[in-house]
Amino acid sequence: MLGEYRISGRRASEIAASVERGVGSGDLPPGHALPPMRELAARLEVNPNTVAAAYRTLRERGVIETAGRRGSRVRDAPASTSRGSLRIEAPPGVRDLGKGNPDPELLPDLGPALAAAAAADAECRGLYGQPPVVAEFAAYARAALDADGVPAGPVAVTSGALDAIERVLAAHLRPGDTVAVEDPGWGSVLDLVPALGLRAVPVGVDDSGPLAADVERALRAGARALVVTCRAQNPTGASLDARRAGELRAVLARHPDVLLIEDDHGHAIVDLPLHPLAGATVHWAFIRSAAKAYGPDLRVATLTGDAVTVDRVEGRQRLGPGWVSRLLQRAVLHLWTSGAVDSRTVARSYGDRRNALIRALAERGVSARGRSGMNVWVPVSDETGAVARLLHAGWAAAPGARFRLDTLQAVRLTVSPLTAADIGPLADAVAAAAGPVRPVSYG
Repeated sequence: MLGEYRISGRRASEIAASVERGVGSGDLPPGHALPPMRELAARLEVNPNTVAAAYRTLRERGVIETAGRRGSRVRDAPASTSRGSLRIEAPPGVRDLGKGNPDPELLPDLGPALAAAAAADAECRGLYGQPPVVAEFAAYARAALDADGVPAGPVAVTSGALDAIERVLAAHLRPGDTVAVEDPGWGSVLDLVPALGLRAVPVGVDDSGPLAADVERALRAGARALVVTCRAQNPTGASLDARRAGELRAVLARHPDVLLIEDDHGHAIVDLPLHPLAGATVHWAFIRSAAKAYGPDLRVATLTGDAVTVDRVEGRQRLGPGWVSRLLQRAVLHLWTSGAVDSRTVARSYGDRRNALIRALAERGVSARGRSGMNVWVPVSDETGAVARLLHAGWAAAPGARFRLDTLQAVRLTVSPLTAADIGPLADAVAAAAGPVRPVSYG
């Protein structure tokens, strides 16, 4: 049964915490059976309902799973396990197309921006008690959002898009609530949802974004929140067009109490227009990260939304990190105002590589997706085998398992490291590795 590890506690929260400690220490390994609820209740001298509540909490957090008469067991793949651990490390001599990084050659020199931020700090030292958001940063960001049709709302700053998504979800949802997520979708979000004790329900994605019928189905089933990527969706490259945005706004209008989170991480690296959904529900958040266009290590994202949502995020932020470095805010502001990135040139560069690869794959009978951004999504018949064969051929791809819940097997290829000379050899390798593929379905 439990060997040397003994579950302890008198309250449900204490019992759940005891089990989590056992899982974290390895004393309760994956697949290990937990005692029946009545047996544990008798051992701890508590009401069986208390143990039932503890087990329910553990299930909601993704720590355990229940399989009928088999009882409750520690999950084989705990929700806290990062999908990033599924990445394939490229050995020497292998081209790495799996990490999802932008092309360093398209990122701006940060020296002038950091120097300008330091000069501004010399005039007015960043000290405790100052506003968390630099006024000029907020004004410039808000003007850009206005130009793209994002509804009016206060501006906050977070440490990247995932930080913003986590803070917004935590501001409105409780463990056990359901979140509708894109499938395939950003692996970090698929990790984050269960880590917060929330439950993910998949929503299919095609080239125009989330399928309206799937979103309607998820919201009717009780999903409390919806996370949508506006453009350059990771991993498929989907981008909301006007028609799909209209369909989704109509769905959201029938569910005004749903929390809407939009991630526009493709801002400044795509040339497709924005079709925001923001404002279709009472509570909403719209996020723009500087990572893809200006550099992942800046860790700066703009967040706007309804007043209640932004206020809750900033209030909780004050109790943690306090604020995002105003030096970094000023550096990003300088990058914006100095025109350090020519977004049209960047979008064209990624688009040329992405489209060339998709065309080359099509010529070899391989269907692939990639409407915008820096990734190409290639359905395959055997994901593990395809990744292994590509690695043998000199290319490291990201396994589709990092990004999917219920959709078909695939691999993700990031085009950032590619040159024109790479397209043909890579397409040959992918065609040889993909194998026969079933018809693509994002439903």
